[in-house]
Amino acid sequence: MSGPAPQPGLDIRLTGPVIVALTALVAVSQLGGPAWAGLAAAGLYPFLILLLMPRVRRTRLIFPALAVVLTIAALATRPDWPGTILSALDRAAFIAAFFSALTSLRHAADGSPAIRTCGMYLAHQPPGRRYIALSAGGQMFALLLNYGAIALLGSLATAAAREESDPEIRQHRMRRMLLAVQRGFISMLPWSPLAFAVAIMSSLIPGVTYGRTLPYAIFTSVLLVAIGWALDTLFKPRLARAAPPQARGEGETWRALLPLGGLLVLLMTVALTLHETTGARITAIMLVVVPAIAALWFTVQGPEGARLRHGAQRVRAYVGLDLPRYRDEVLLLSLAGYIGSVGAVLLTPLIEQTGFDLHVLPGWAVLVAVVWLMPLTGQLGMNPILSATLIYPFVPDAAVLGVTPTAVFIAFTGGWALSGSNSPFAATTLLLGNFAGISAFRVGWQWNGVYTICCGVALSLWVAAMALFGLG
Repeated sequence: MSGPAPQPGLDIRLTGPVIVALTALVAVSQLGGPAWAGLAAAGLYPFLILLLMPRVRRTRLIFPALAVVLTIAALATRPDWPGTILSALDRAAFIAAFFSALTSLRHAADGSPAIRTCGMYLAHQPPGRRYIALSAGGQMFALLLNYGAIALLGSLATAAAREESDPEIRQHRMRRMLLAVQRGFISMLPWSPLAFAVAIMSSLIPGVTYGRTLPYAIFTSVLLVAIGWALDTLFKPRLARAAPPQARGEGETWRALLPLGGLLVLLMTVALTLHETTGARITAIMLVVVPAIAALWFTVQGPEGARLRHGAQRVRAYVGLDLPRYRDEVLLLSLAGYIGSVGAVLLTPLIEQTGFDLHVLPGWAVLVAVVWLMPLTGQLGMNPILSATLIYPFVPDAAVLGVTPTAVFIAFTGGWALSGSNSPFAATTLLLGNFAGISAFRVGWQWNGVYTICCGVALSLWVAAMALFGLG
């Protein structure tokens, strides 16, 4: 959540309902509804940006300014500009809708004491189990809370670490716990149907289906977690004196995981069942399923006898007060998609003039290049959404490369995860730097430098094997 609280005014009062309307239109369009729904969403999106612009931080205005410049350039140089701009608006509207749908679940979780109890249980695990517990738990929480998972688990981890009186032990414990949380979060990105990596790449790559990619994406996730755990174990700090056992929070047992686990089972079961039975894209299904589960969760949190009224009040508060507070995030993420889409079209003829052509490389080499290009652009301050939408148009089709669409998907989502661990401009590293009281550059380069290189090598071998053996 960013920036000061929104001031009263017609624009702010309209923001929440406009986002809800946009989400509904995008959901109808994505689920195969009439063509007018997609056109209406594309037309409503610029109006939403106009509502958001007066209320975001001034530094954010470079994004709408760049979008306007690129739009003018497309109008002046591209005979196919209507299709280019409409496609970019469609993608930007989807990103805004998808982000807004995800935040509904986060706000429902914020009102649940069971979620905080679960986080405290994970944070108070003994050293032998703590890294795996926080990494696995980070994935579970990230499904519900997105970046809020790092905020919640990070705050619980630092609080647990501060219970240690020895400053040396406290420093090492905090670092290891925070890294476990962050690496758990990024290891969720390749497979979660609620992750932007999955949502964006599923929409960009033709022939990708969630059911087919899931086993390979989960293996990517296992690689990221296993490498993190191995490094944490191998490079365990040497202490001047042995660390005393960490006290477990009062009343915390493994049963604290049941509410979160049950909710995740419900979410994934409903989503996968609808995906397999209807053939609809998993991200389109999530636009409907996630807000529905959030509304149900709002309702059951109310007092007995007044749950429906409580649920309705929470929904109204979410639409009227909570959604407008995400104005910076909605503007930045969605415009990154728009800028990347239009920018890639404008760059194509310029790149072609240089003679640069990925078609001359073998398929496995292109996939390995993608794995490293994503974190490299993150070092330049580029959002992964912007990076992916800019890079993908220059990657030959999977059939031309002689690989499966799933292999291309795994390369991009794996690189996306690496960018989240190493980029000093990524939200994950910024959040960790905040908790640890150090710069995001130190988190990305010093804390995660070796981890990123090891994971990059492992992912390179993984996507190369997928290409060479035709996996996916």
